[in-house]
Amino acid sequence: MTNPRRPLRLNVGFLINQPIGVSREFLFDYPEIKAGEDTRLTNFSGSARISRTPQGLLVQAKFEASLTMECVRCLETYQQRLGWEFTELYAFSRRSVTESGLLVPEDAHIDLEPLTRDYALLEVPINPICKENCRGLCPVCGENMNQVDCGHRSGGADSPFAVLKSLTDE
Repeated sequence: MTNPRRPLRLNVGFLINQPIGVSREFLFDYPEIKAGEDTRLTNFSGSARISRTPQGLLVQAKFEASLTMECVRCLETYQQRLGWEFTELYAFSRRSVTESGLLVPEDAHIDLEPLTRDYALLEVPINPICKENCRGLCPVCGENMNQVDCGHRSGGADSPFAVLKSLTDE
C-alpha cells in the first residue's frame, strides 16, 4: 500500500530477502500528483515492476500524464500529454551502484518521485504548441489569431520576406 500523500514512495522491504527473479508490479492511477516542488502531473497513470536481482532491485516503469504548458505561438495554456519509461537499478551495496548512483535505502522505501520528474521533463517539447495549426499572435496588434480575426495580414509588403514571396507568385 502506498501513502496517498507520497504515491511514488514504495515499500519494497519484502523483496529484499526474496529469491532472485521475484518481482512485484505496482499500478498507479491518480488525478494529480506532485513531482518535485515545481511539477504537477495530472491524469497520472502507469506501472512500475520491481524485480529482485543479484545486485539490487531493478525498477522498470512506464508512465503517462498531462502537464500544463504554455504554447509558444499563442501563449495560451493547454494540457500536454506525456509518456515515458525508464529502467533503473537500486543497488544493495556501493560496489554494485550504476551510473545513476541509486541505493536501496535502509528503510526499504524507494521514492520514484525524483526519477519520475526527471524522465517526464525529458519528454517536454522544446517548443510546445497547443495544436498543429495554431496561428499564434498577430505581429501588429498582439491578438490571438486563433480566436479573433483582427484584419491584419502577416507577411505584407513591409515584411522582409516580401521579395521571396514575389518569386513564388511568378
